[in-house]
Amino acid sequence: MQRKSIYAVISLITALVFLLAACGGGNNSNRANPNNGANGAADEQTQDGKAGEPTAKVAIVFATGGLGDRNFNDVAYAGIKRAEAELGIEFDFVEPQAIAEFETFHRDFASSGEYDLIIGISFDQLDAITNVSAEFPDQKFYLLDTAFTGDAPNVASAVFKAQESSFLAGAIAAKQSQTKKIGFIGGTDNELINEFLSGYMAGAKYIDPSVEVLYNYTNAWDNPNLGKEMTVSMYESGADIVYAAAGGSGNGVFTAAKEQGKWSIGADMTPAQEPDNMIIGTLKHIDNAIFDNIKAVIDGTWEPGLMSLGLEDDGVGYTVEGSEIEIPQEYLDLAEELKEKIISGEIVVPRTLAEVDAFLANQS
Repeated sequence: MQRKSIYAVISLITALVFLLAACGGGNNSNRANPNNGANGAADEQTQDGKAGEPTAKVAIVFATGGLGDRNFNDVAYAGIKRAEAELGIEFDFVEPQAIAEFETFHRDFASSGEYDLIIGISFDQLDAITNVSAEFPDQKFYLLDTAFTGDAPNVASAVFKAQESSFLAGAIAAKQSQTKKIGFIGGTDNELINEFLSGYMAGAKYIDPSVEVLYNYTNAWDNPNLGKEMTVSMYESGADIVYAAAGGSGNGVFTAAKEQGKWSIGADMTPAQEPDNMIIGTLKHIDNAIFDNIKAVIDGTWEPGLMSLGLEDDGVGYTVEGSEIEIPQEYLDLAEELKEKIISGEIVVPRTLAEVDAFLANQS
């Protein structure tokens, strides 16, 4: 299968991720990682033609697990690097090691008065942004992957219908599996991660009700050894495909798949980063959401409130580009047919485990 040229660009961005992470990723002091126009966009010329002045200054607080996780954080980083290159922004970032650090970082960024927008990655930052946005009502915030529950005029948020892309992954897994037993490793047992699991389970059983889905949670986003142990256990129990939705802990799933000669599926993948033995990667287009929100700030069209992004909005999707596993075209054609049914509303994918049985009963 030929790779599209866009993935070559993403590969370059990914290389920059690891380079910068190696240079400054371990330092978590406020603004420890200033980018300041690293690829020259802000230093040469901005959108309005003024040399040496960034169009906006942005701060980003990454999720725990940090850069190099090969999914959520890396995709977010690709989005802000695109904004730097195409929009001429300047940005700073931090990589917290614990949830308890989020509020301090947000408050430090906000109190500086330097930033046109502060971005928080992951649902774990809801409390931090809720508290800090109330203290700094003139500071714009953007919260990704969870709904901001207040009505603050200075906070925008975006959620992604991960259950929709996971449904497609489950359908392909059901077709690909030789044992009719597949697995799922989540980062934590919560509503967000269970959207992935619910869609995955519904998609697999929609194709073949006899498919068994094993699942477990690492309760950590940065423990690949535990992810590997859990995955090996699933393989030993008969699963031949395991879906990783566990941040950096999911890297252990990919390691186990390669070592055991089994298959994996990755969540929130950067397409060019698909590891060996991955049959498909689900996409959450956090990069596009970040780019569009920054552009709205620059254009003066930024608005608070919640956006819910799914297959119809190209907010989620899937990819087999970069995979070394050849997936039969008939499986991909099936995924596209199901995608159209989801977009049209013919299939409404369950978001919770409690809804899966009712969904499947309605299909019979």
